Amino acid sequence: MRDETKCLHAGYTPKNGEPRVLPIVQSTTYVYDSAAEVAAIFDDPTKGLCYSRFGNPTVMAVEEKIAALEGGVGAMCTSSGQAASLLSILNICQAGDSFISVPQIYGGTINLFSYTFKKMGIECIYVDASWSDEEIKAAFKENTKAVFGETIANPALKVFDIERFANIAHEMQVPLIVDNTFATPVLCKPIDFGADIVIHSTSKYMDGHAVQVGGVIVDSGKFDWTNGKFPELVEPDESYHGISYTKQYGNMAYIIKARMQLMRDFGVYPAAHSAFLLNMGLETLAVRMKQYCENALTVAKYLKDSPAVESVTYPGLESDENYELCKKYLNGNASGVISFNIKGGRPAAAKFMDALDLASNEVHVADIRTCVLHPASETHRQLTDEQLVAAGIGAGLVRFSVGLENVDDILADLDKALKAAME
Repeated sequence: MRDETKCLHAGYTPKNGEPRVLPIVQSTTYVYDSAAEVAAIFDDPTKGLCYSRFGNPTVMAVEEKIAALEGGVGAMCTSSGQAASLLSILNICQAGDSFISVPQIYGGTINLFSYTFKKMGIECIYVDASWSDEEIKAAFKENTKAVFGETIANPALKVFDIERFANIAHEMQVPLIVDNTFATPVLCKPIDFGADIVIHSTSKYMDGHAVQVGGVIVDSGKFDWTNGKFPELVEPDESYHGISYTKQYGNMAYIIKARMQLMRDFGVYPAAHSAFLLNMGLETLAVRMKQYCENALTVAKYLKDSPAVESVTYPGLESDENYELCKKYLNGNASGVISFNIKGGRPAAAKFMDALDLASNEVHVADIRTCVLHPASETHRQLTDEQLVAAGIGAGLVRFSVGLENVDDILADLDKALKAAME
């Protein structure tokens, strides 16, 4: 674990007579004394606040905190993790461009990359992490603008070799974008290993309480956008007073462009109250992540020894194929999500789900409360067992998100449900 004390208090430091907690600035608009002042802000929104579609003091305090946690130069919150994924690519890709991704990423992101971006004329090229560096580089095209991966893939739980893919991306003169949702900066800081852009679904561990949906994009400030492949960051932006982002904003060019151009047009900015709730989650993030990891490792070891369980996937287990990568990037702490296959397939897994009491059956993950999902009988119930295998989902696969309850209570709930599955 890392000492995040200073970073967790970044963004809002109350002075004498000010409130101890982050204030909620519940306003869409901001008042100025002259037309010239408003004009100056529209020429350069970094000089002040013009409208809460671009920025809000409460949200901006949280953005500063997350940027500090990740070691970036700036951040921009979004209304969802999907919005963060969308804008992180659109900020550097346009119709006719392509980008590289590994396939072991969140299903919603795969749909965005494979179908929605395709409709926009942007191609996602999938490469397998088992390929050699030369095979991966051979997949690049002249129009390839980025590489994408997840620190811990949801739900595959594969650990992304950040340093390796950063080296490949940089050799090909493009940035590496890493979704750090499951790890959080408490367990891994992708920028330290060469990532250029980091994104999160803040709805998960950062929030931790399942009370608001959100996302964030963090800019490392380290990528050279003037290398000739990204004219949209270098040449004057006709949509914004002819600004050259690299000339005017230097190492913050990427994140400023995302705010001034994309947030202006898409308007996927979170409300002040959502940022207030997210900040409350961030204040306990370091403590919670430590307990998630401890509980999950105990549960994973129990499941591995259970006669009712066929296989367990958890990178924190020494027997897991991703254990060495987990040690390198996460110091052996694999977060709180476990995947396991119950013997007996779909019927046995359904019995298991119905017998649980403490664990909540829900379409969510990374909460303070233990939650569980059986894709074959729930989210993917329309697929046959054969189709499930083709999709990489076993009929008996269960995604188990370990919460912060007493671990003995979690194990007792599991034990009772697994016995029911065997009947």
